[in-house]
Amino acid sequence: MTAKLLLVDDEPGVREAVTAYLEDSGFAVTAVANGQAALEYLETNVPDLIITDIMMPQMDGYAFLEAVRQQPHLSHIPVIFLTARGMKRDRIQGYDAGCDAYLAKPFDPDELVAIIKNLLRRQAAARDEAEPNLANLAQQIAELRAMLVQQGKRNPTAPPIQLDLTPREASVLQLVVKGLMNKEIASQLNTSVRNIEKYVSRLFVKTGTSSRTELVRFALEHGLAD
Repeated sequence: MTAKLLLVDDEPGVREAVTAYLEDSGFAVTAVANGQAALEYLETNVPDLIITDIMMPQMDGYAFLEAVRQQPHLSHIPVIFLTARGMKRDRIQGYDAGCDAYLAKPFDPDELVAIIKNLLRRQAAARDEAEPNLANLAQQIAELRAMLVQQGKRNPTAPPIQLDLTPREASVLQLVVKGLMNKEIASQLNTSVRNIEKYVSRLFVKTGTSSRTELVRFALEHGLAD
């Protein structure tokens, strides 16, 4: 699948040039002029990687990155800083803020493409490494379901909880409760693994849970899943 990139830069010339080069390199690029516009875009979209300038009006790159890292469904996205600044202390500040790579202007576009591909490979490898751990959760979830039913902890007659789940989030929740892994859920719902990761992260936020087992327990105890 074509990787989706978000480019944030207040200079129109830079946005146009970088977008054109990245699209010629096979990426799908969305370009916006400032951090606030980028956050609005991220409310409904989850790119594979973000490239952002640091020195921007209204919201600089550091503040933008901090806002991204605070949101569970966005915190995993690799972020590259593009900036005219090249001093050592600025690079250190960028890495302390949580960026994954730092490229000072003017830069070689081929170097930017190489950095992007490297970060995307690392991201994919991290997902593949985490997947076997999810396999072990299937048995844990099955045991949890049996325990709750046996102990009578499920209470479908309890007052309903208004979680305001979207139809897709509700579908993902049902499949998580059945013990399916992200790849299996993605296959059943005909979408990408990254999208499933996004929906699971949103479910964590909406239910106040922090793991799949906690999410399953919450759903079963409140009659949100069969």
